[in-house]
Amino acid sequence: MYSLEQEFLDNKNKEKDTWRLFRILAEFTEVFDHLSTLPPAVSIFGSARTKTDDKYYEIAYEIAKQLSDDGYAIITGGGGGIMEAANKGGGKFSVGLNIQLPNEQITNPFVKISLHFKYFFIRKVSFMKYSVGFIVMPGGFGTLDELSEALCLVQTKTIGNFPIVLFGTKFFKPLEEFFKKMLEHHYIEKEDMNNYLITDSIPEALEYIKRCRFDAQM
Repeated sequence: MYSLEQEFLDNKNKEKDTWRLFRILAEFTEVFDHLSTLPPAVSIFGSARTKTDDKYYEIAYEIAKQLSDDGYAIITGGGGGIMEAANKGGGKFSVGLNIQLPNEQITNPFVKISLHFKYFFIRKVSFMKYSVGFIVMPGGFGTLDELSEALCLVQTKTIGNFPIVLFGTKFFKPLEEFFKKMLEHHYIEKEDMNNYLITDSIPEALEYIKRCRFDAQM
């Protein structure tokens, strides 16, 4: 199947690029129209394959519920698993940013504000633009992609004091060991290791999000 991303990157279709830009502009415009009035939002990422009886499903629901009770909007990718759990706890400002895939991802029933994207990069910009922090649960390549984007933007000071929580010590500690290898080779700086929190504690995760947001406003 010839995806929209492949179509966008295909140099053989240069004559269509101008029209493609109008499609991109329309997609951005729809996002701005629907999300510009959101309260401060936290995006929650994780695997769409997580089962409802998995402990991380319950944790994602509880984190989203507590954030919602405190006045935050909740943004997810709109699919199943961790995304479904977070949208379930997200209250009236429960947002799903779904993506068109070869095997179409069905929007979970707990999304209150639903947007559908043709291009991954517009979706990623939307997560960053409307979030004051990320909570990253165990997941796959998509989850890693969003995490890497956020870490890079914080590292390069493209965005300010942006809290990134990696929830699940056992799952994420091996990734931190990989970060330490980067540090050993001087590919990153020591202070880059302070740009995230790894935890198994819901109160600690919530406090970190709120403290970083408060510091950013000072």
